[in-house]
This record gives sequence, C-alpha cells and structure tokens, in this order.
Amino acid sequence: MSEEAKQHCVMVSAFDGWNDACSASTNVIRHLLEAYDSHEVGNIHGEGFYDYQMSRPMLCHVQGRRRIVWPATKFYRVRINASLTLLLEMGPEPNYRWTDFCRQSIHMAEDYEVDSIITLGSMFADCPHTRPLPIDDLAGDQASMDTDGHSGPIGIPTVLDSLAAQDGYTTESVWVSVPQYLGSDECAQATLQLLERLSSMLGVGLERGHLPRKAEEWKAQAAVLLHCNDDLAGYVHRLEMEADKQSADRMNMQVDEPTAHELVKEAEDFLRSMGDKGQGGNSNG
Repeated sequence: MSEEAKQHCVMVSAFDGWNDACSASTNVIRHLLEAYDSHEVGNIHGEGFYDYQMSRPMLCHVQGRRRIVWPATKFYRVRINASLTLLLEMGPEPNYRWTDFCRQSIHMAEDYEVDSIITLGSMFADCPHTRPLPIDDLAGDQASMDTDGHSGPIGIPTVLDSLAAQDGYTTESVWVSVPQYLGSDECAQATLQLLERLSSMLGVGLERGHLPRKAEEWKAQAAVLLHCNDDLAGYVHRLEMEADKQSADRMNMQVDEPTAHELVKEAEDFLRSMGDKGQGGNSNG
C-alpha cells in the first residue's frame, strides 16, 4: 500500500467517572458514534477491573428477554474520510488493575495500527458559563502531568497517556473545565468545545450536529438560574472579571520578545528618519 493511500488512524479515549464532569468527554464519543457510521471492533470485559458496587451491572429488556449488561470498555472504528479513521474507546473508569487495563487498550491500538492517542477529560472548576470554557491541551510528557504542573490525584487518562508514550506513541490529552455551580447535568457547551478542539488537532471538520443548539439551550438555562439567584449572579460576575483578566494577561504574553524587538526597531528607525529630515531642513536653510 502506498503512503498516499494509507489510512491515518487515531485512537480517541474517554472514560465515565471522576474524569468526566457532566459527561462532557464521553459525550464527544457518543456524538461521533451518532454522527458517523461506526462498528464495534472490540472490548475490555469488566471482570477483574470493576467494583460492581461502584459500576453496577444493568438489567435490560431486549425483544422481551431480560439481559444483564456488565460494565465494559468498548472500541469502535469510525471512518471520517478517505485518509482518517478513528478508533474510539469509551467505558467506565476501572477500579482495579489500571496498568493491565491500559496495556489492553494499547494492544487494541497496535492491532489497528494507531498512529497517535488522544485522551479526553472534563473537570469541575470555578469558571463562568458566560465565557468560553477553559481548555487545557497537553502533549507528550505533559499529558501525564496535572494541568497546573504540580503533583496531585490522576485518573485513567493520565495513566494511559504515560504508558502509551513509553511505548513510543504520540499522545495528547485535552481537558475542558465545567462551571461547578451548575451541578452535574450534561454540559453541551463543554462537549462542543472538546469536539472543536479535537477537530483542530485532527485537521478535519468534524460534524457538530445539534451540539451548537444544545449549547445555546444550556447557556439559556444557566441565565435563568442566575436571574433567580442574586448571590449566584454576583459570584458569576466575580468569575467573569477574573476570566477577563486572565484572558488579557494571555493576550499580553503573546507579544513575545522578538516582536517587542521589532517594535522597538521600527520606532528607532522612525525617529532616525525624522532626525535626518530635520538635519536636511537645517542644512538647506
């Protein structure tokens, strides 16, 4: 097979639980499964990985028959276009044997000749719903670190990133922050922003479907909540001021040293030219 014809395959992983505030990250996977043709290609059975009192089996009725569905992580193959295929991984965060679990995930990546691995996550934070939700995008060694660069609790995405990087995979981890004051209902805005960041990383325009409309509905519901609660409105206003300050600080940091030197040089050249004109005028007087 020629290089031009070879499919680029990326594994995208998200897990229910501690890493998935408001189901924002796993809903990216669910959205992709609805937006594109997909095929289930494998799974990691829950036996030995889950505490069934934490991740309980579900009783389902299928064609009049009762069936117990046990917790499991599933893999789906989705062809985005002629050159890009996604291997989507989704399931509950395991309770036990994280290293073994991640090794099985990486084995699936090997079977499908995955080129790189992207993990998705969402977390509650002090951020306002009236501004773009904060996104942290960590690549390589940073993907196995806390987003603030300090030690702290980690989840299964961090372990998967770390072990995959040790095996030579390019890894990236994308996390979105969700306003903690809005509770645990689904957050379409966070899912939409994760999807858009994923689109940018993959270099393709992923289908957004109904997510923009759902995100606007989420904002409208939040606005009603603030309208009915003056204390909450004041709290959000303080968060807005802090978010705006941080945004302004980031904009100022984008003026890097070479750019600053260029501005200084332009100013010096302008002043020098004005001086030369002045001297020329004096000599002709």
